[in-house]
Amino acid sequence: MSLPGLSLPGLGPARATSSTPITGNASASQAPRTETIQPQTEWRFEVAFSQRYNIKLESGSAELFGVELAPKQTYTFSGFKGAVFTWQGCQLEITGTAESEYAGQETEYAVEWLNVHGMLKTLRYQSRGDGPRVLVVGPDHVGKSSLVRSLAAWGVRSGDAPTVLNLDSREGVLAPPASFTVVTCDSSMDAENGYGISPMSGPTVSAVRTPLIYSFPFASPTEKPEAFKGLVTRMALSVTNKLEEDTAIKRSGLIIDTPGSLNDPKTSYELIAHLVSEFSINVVLSIGSERLASDLTRKFAANKSPEETVTVLKMTKPGGAVERDNAFMKQLRTQQTRQYFFGSSKESLNPHSHTFGFNDLDIYRAKSASMGDADNPEAADDDDDYDVPYANKPTSNATFERITPSTTMTGGLVAIKFCPGDSDEQTVRDSAVMGFVYVSDVNETKKIVRFLAPHPQKWKDRALVWGYGWPEAVADLVV
Repeated sequence: MSLPGLSLPGLGPARATSSTPITGNASASQAPRTETIQPQTEWRFEVAFSQRYNIKLESGSAELFGVELAPKQTYTFSGFKGAVFTWQGCQLEITGTAESEYAGQETEYAVEWLNVHGMLKTLRYQSRGDGPRVLVVGPDHVGKSSLVRSLAAWGVRSGDAPTVLNLDSREGVLAPPASFTVVTCDSSMDAENGYGISPMSGPTVSAVRTPLIYSFPFASPTEKPEAFKGLVTRMALSVTNKLEEDTAIKRSGLIIDTPGSLNDPKTSYELIAHLVSEFSINVVLSIGSERLASDLTRKFAANKSPEETVTVLKMTKPGGAVERDNAFMKQLRTQQTRQYFFGSSKESLNPHSHTFGFNDLDIYRAKSASMGDADNPEAADDDDDYDVPYANKPTSNATFERITPSTTMTGGLVAIKFCPGDSDEQTVRDSAVMGFVYVSDVNETKKIVRFLAPHPQKWKDRALVWGYGWPEAVADLVV
């Protein structure tokens, strides 16, 4: 069905108030059951990684993060927290188990989010080729990624092709963790896999995307802010060039998802300001923090000329937004790594084993802030020498260091860069990623390394980047 007409909060159709939340015990039965969801209500569920939860739309219409559910089609979820929203009411057939499930009625945010989509749609067609450039900011666990996915999905359903940037290295988008992703959503998105899947051999069920991927082997931008800013500058150049190649994609604009660690008033939101500058942001959506919205309004919107003004909007946090604790996020990263090499229940992959000698590899280890501080406690995040090759800088300020393979790499994820193995550190940092390999074994006696790769073809002389301790090693990926 088409999207409902835009309206102001409070002016939508009346909402039912008699729905009773379903307790977690109701999910214990494996027999199919039907749940009737009232208009402008959502079915919220949390599924553990050991559980399988099936949803089928029996009647009416519904959507998951902006993606319309197809009638009579079963969607399966595991290790997932989500909410199926309906504008006009629906019936869902539910099977499987969940840690929590209930009908949520506090959904005022949905009308507000849809109004923002309408505003972006207007900006796309009022602009002279340059679409809206949207930055979504806020603390963790407030619904930023849900907002980005919804805006992207609604944009696709309206005939646009927005480009989405994921700048949260704690979870991957069309790539394993410890990466930043740029992807243009030019076809229908997938309810289960979100943005779809990366290119692979063989037939696929989900939409296939061709993302541009960069490696950021740190848990947070604040851990290495100088590396983050340098990589953002490089990404902005690549994205701008990509948008210039297609007027329809350029008109559709950008939507950027960010990690909660950028919400730091002590740094005067330095990294947010860098993003606004490099990507020429003209709309900032602040969600989950009234202070952040106020600070950014003063910083970017107040006392500015019309050409310089950045519109800052305070968004409502969805009632179904829940915390994803460290244990859940660690399991999510493990699942994403496993799916990158072996696929999912829909698309099965057969990874390939490659063996290299130590002398055939150019491996760089990412240095965390703590590693640098241990070498030089007075090492500061000084950008004065930013353009000087890292090889000429003190070791404590370096982002990467060249290493000899060791058993500590076993179970780790390594990014294959497009640049040659003997490149300087700045080139290694800024180069895009060709793909990722898993270190299945390191034999220090024979001086060989065995990798697991999604492709049978060996890579040539390329720089390899390993994040020391990030993401966490996956010990049981290969038996």
